[in-house]
Amino acid sequence: QAQLVESGGGLVQAGGSLRLSCAGSGRTFSRDTMGWFRQAPGKEREFVGAMSWSGGLTYYADSVKGRFTISRDNARNTVYLQMNSLKLEDTAVYYCAAGDRVLSTRSPDAVEYWGQGTQVTVSS
Repeated sequence: QAQLVESGGGLVQAGGSLRLSCAGSGRTFSRDTMGWFRQAPGKEREFVGAMSWSGGLTYYADSVKGRFTISRDNARNTVYLQMNSLKLEDTAVYYCAAGDRVLSTRSPDAVEYWGQGTQVTVSS
């Protein structure tokens, strides 16, 4: 059974950094567009960023551009989200996602595989 498992969430002070990891299992995700979404309490799930399978294309939400970086290691079936200069408004559950149309649509409806989510809390 194919699944994605996130790790690396936690509590960090504003201005700090965290690195999230997402490991795939059950199938190779090396040919899939991979990305990240997040959902804050009382809000809809929103697109954070995504990367094509080759790493040649990336796209970030304006709210994280310049602060967050996605990378991937296809040999390890893993994608990462490096988060720097964290702000209070970055507090959310972060979800790893895979789907061929994620990069083009940036929509949760395009996601074919979801991780279980990892909590990121930014404190003042």
